[in-house]
Amino acid sequence: MTTQLVVISGLSGAGKTVALKQYEDLGYFCIDNLPLDLVEPLLAHALASDEPRYLRVAVGVDARAARREIAEFPRYLDSLRAKGVDARVLFLQASEDVLLRRYNETRRRHPLAGPATSLIEAIRQERQLMVPIANLADLSLDTSRMNLHELRAAILAHLGNPIEAKLAVQIQSFGYKNGIPLGVDFIFDARCIANPHWIAELRPLTGLDKPVADYLEAQPDTSEWLADLRDYLLRWLPRFQAQDRAYLTVALGCTGGQHRSVYLAEKLAETLRPRFGDVIVKHRDLPV
Repeated sequence: MTTQLVVISGLSGAGKTVALKQYEDLGYFCIDNLPLDLVEPLLAHALASDEPRYLRVAVGVDARAARREIAEFPRYLDSLRAKGVDARVLFLQASEDVLLRRYNETRRRHPLAGPATSLIEAIRQERQLMVPIANLADLSLDTSRMNLHELRAAILAHLGNPIEAKLAVQIQSFGYKNGIPLGVDFIFDARCIANPHWIAELRPLTGLDKPVADYLEAQPDTSEWLADLRDYLLRWLPRFQAQDRAYLTVALGCTGGQHRSVYLAEKLAETLRPRFGDVIVKHRDLPV
């Protein structure tokens, strides 16, 4: 199989670290600040390996690299492509005033700045230094007016979103009488649905048992409540996914956390799995 290589480069402060993290989240094997002399040995290892993690590789290259390596970047790129590597270059840049503001806000040191080189001089030197890479960019992004989410969206748009960012969803049942769970993103109250607790033969059972499920499914409110929540989540969870959220927890509560919330959590997970895949169900208040 052809190994895909993305060289992520650009001006310091333009968002290279954010871009590299985005590729990592999309399943790329990522290395930052790898000397260009080591890229070919890495790719040779990847081509000879059966490990799927090496099918997509992203490396960060910036002004920390040796000047000789940056100047010879066209040769490196030609050599990789001649060996059958599908190599692409992403170059990030921003306006001078934006880079100055970002560095002043973070108080980080520019890699080219020093006792004899001011920040503005370092930014100008770097722009000139990185020309050999910038000139070969398959995609050049000006991040001056982009926030983190917009940069990630721009990268996904360029990729055609071939590997959709994953969102791991957890559905958690709980009982209000034991307190609201911590660290959840959404809480939905199911106490308006008829409570199986008041049916003597159902009281010792849980929402995992068929008699309780049959009772709840016979209540019109159950299907309506579940349908409304399903439609809401299917509409809005993708918006969180687009904002690069990796995890999201939805909590469903009833009085004791034994019947209604347990049943609803299981049913909701069934409806979300075809869309999100990674859907985990936890029942906080069921005995282990």
